[in-house]
Amino acid sequence: MKARSDKGSGVNAIRGAIEAVVGRENAFSDPEKSCDYGHDEFSLREIACEPELVVKPGSAAEVAEVIKIAGAHGVPVTPRGGATGLCGGCVPVCGGLVLSLERLDRVLEIDADNQMAVTEAGVRLSAFSKAVEEGGLYFPPHPGDESAMMGGLVATNAGGSRAVKYGTIRNYVRGLEVVTPTGDILRLGGKLEKSSTGYNLMHLFIGSEGTLGVVTKATIHLITRPSAMRSIVVPFETLEPALETVPLIMKRGVVPLAVEFLEIEPITLTEAHIRKKWPTKLGTTHLLVILDAATEEEMDRLSEAVAEVCVGKGALDIFIADTPSKQEEVLAIRSKIYDAIKAGTVEILDIAVPRAEVAGHVRKVREVAARYGMWLPTFGHAADGNVHTHIMKARYEGGQMVPVPESEWRDKADQVREELFRDCRERGGVISGEHGIGLVKKPYLSLVLDERQIELMRGIKKVFDPRGIMNPGKIFD
Repeated sequence: MKARSDKGSGVNAIRGAIEAVVGRENAFSDPEKSCDYGHDEFSLREIACEPELVVKPGSAAEVAEVIKIAGAHGVPVTPRGGATGLCGGCVPVCGGLVLSLERLDRVLEIDADNQMAVTEAGVRLSAFSKAVEEGGLYFPPHPGDESAMMGGLVATNAGGSRAVKYGTIRNYVRGLEVVTPTGDILRLGGKLEKSSTGYNLMHLFIGSEGTLGVVTKATIHLITRPSAMRSIVVPFETLEPALETVPLIMKRGVVPLAVEFLEIEPITLTEAHIRKKWPTKLGTTHLLVILDAATEEEMDRLSEAVAEVCVGKGALDIFIADTPSKQEEVLAIRSKIYDAIKAGTVEILDIAVPRAEVAGHVRKVREVAARYGMWLPTFGHAADGNVHTHIMKARYEGGQMVPVPESEWRDKADQVREELFRDCRERGGVISGEHGIGLVKKPYLSLVLDERQIELMRGIKKVFDPRGIMNPGKIFD
């Protein structure tokens, strides 16, 4: 972890004022405590930076006062949610304050009549989902890590596997309470399904990664929970027919909750990691198709359509997880793949390409892996084009993950990343579908966005953040 910057004098000058706002117990700089606030889940801790001061406000009013104090002295502010990000988005690279939203941890309302929830930013996804279900409703998006906080999900426009049918977080945000870098509290939108009343400032904050302001509260649209859900695992001998199946399923009028493509190697490692069993070891590439429906009759019709398409493309078998226990086992393995290979992972790429380009991009991944002699396990959301290639510092050998020396992967990792980003660009894609740009992907933004677009983004940043204090060093300089 990088040492504290030389900007500490600025923080020291305002510490007393900040403690008066949030309480002395909620502002600390003890390295033993604050070091946990200098990184996210990106694997290489070399990008981590030790914060000068960690501040934990308990309300939007306290957030606003802290930001006003910091802004008056030019002290950088880095907002932080659950720190489950994978691109250094909450790393305090410019020193200053880390503003942790963890005390804003209340689900304020489940409004069944309007099918809306109002939640503070520090509520974790697991707690939010539980409160929604207890209220008899359903929140469809499901980004991978349930310890993520709701404010962070909004700030990164988080997606997840269910985006193919239900979209990303952006599709569910109806209102936001946001503190700007000048310390103003904005209340945007509300319990509304539509609005054409001026510019939609709310949508600027969704996906802005904390560079335009701090989300303190969100109003979230909910739906009625589907009556039936079913997971179908379909093994194929090779990659191409598996991925070619996906657009054919969609053309049949079937819109699955999720369609994941998985390679057998990470599945095998995850089985051992969590001691659960995947339905089959046939083939090299598996599709996991998750369906939801209003009735069992509709579910059977959708399942039959999926099976017909898959068999027509050469599926080796069809395995249906039609009981809660079978579904739990399948979904547990899918959700824990990253945990199983995390120790050998340098970086998870988050490339998104048009659905029809997924197979071509994955072929490119395999060609690059062979040329560089690296293991690049790849899986992702086949129906929405979001491909997660893992750049590894390990190899797969005899059913095990075996570490390789840093000298064998360090330089290659940068070359692999850039080659795959360039392939993404050639296919009309983007370098992030759901993780964000943060610090790690910043050098590559100009590969997929032209300079005029980036310049307009910089202009928006300057309007909201004239002093440049809010999460500086992220997305672009």
